[in-house]
Amino acid sequence: MRRRSVADALCRGLCCARSARSHRRRHRFEPDGERAGEVRNVSLLVAIGVTREGYREILGIVEGPKEDKAGWSAFLRYLVDRGLSGVQLIVSDACRGLVESVAEFLPGARWQRCAVHFYRNIFSLVLAGRVRDVTKMLKAIHAQEDRRAAAEKTATIVADLRATKLAQAADLLEEHGHETLTFYGFPDSHWIKLRTNNPLERIMRELRRRSRVVGAFPDGKSCLNPMVHP
Repeated sequence: MRRRSVADALCRGLCCARSARSHRRRHRFEPDGERAGEVRNVSLLVAIGVTREGYREILGIVEGPKEDKAGWSAFLRYLVDRGLSGVQLIVSDACRGLVESVAEFLPGARWQRCAVHFYRNIFSLVLAGRVRDVTKMLKAIHAQEDRRAAAEKTATIVADLRATKLAQAADLLEEHGHETLTFYGFPDSHWIKLRTNNPLERIMRELRRRSRVVGAFPDGKSCLNPMVHP
């Protein structure tokens, strides 16, 4: 596996002495798999990276029995064994199995909780009629000029949510909102690309499309073939 440089990818050609730095995103979905006469769901764990030229590439795709720490640890070990190193940033939803595995296999990497997924977590605690107003509140956090200002805005919005009887949403934001602010530690011209894992959504839609064409697969290995080779 060729090493990718987040400095090169973010700065678009500027030289950097630390050439083995990268950011990765993780995701999963469950195509149908057939074993012993039974059809069941299996997970595919996917990692994408960014080249020096700014192009995204799939670095690894494997069958994962579960989206737990053991499954993610095995996947990260697979990537590290292939040469992955110097990772700076992991962007994902709140997958604790992945987050807990990062420190072991990618020491020094920071974690950015996907802001869009976090918004959805908040929305699940809000009545439909209030979602638009809450969306504006949350977006205001990530529109701040630096992390300190974003943290202060978070505290203000937590208070506003409590005042409007949205205590559960306020609690979630107060406890985990800081996890969505890691992107502030990177060049500001690239914040919008680092605060979510949306770039992976198109890839995942394509993988789902390919799996639907086939339907069911006899085993995990056959499931991977159409995903890797169109």
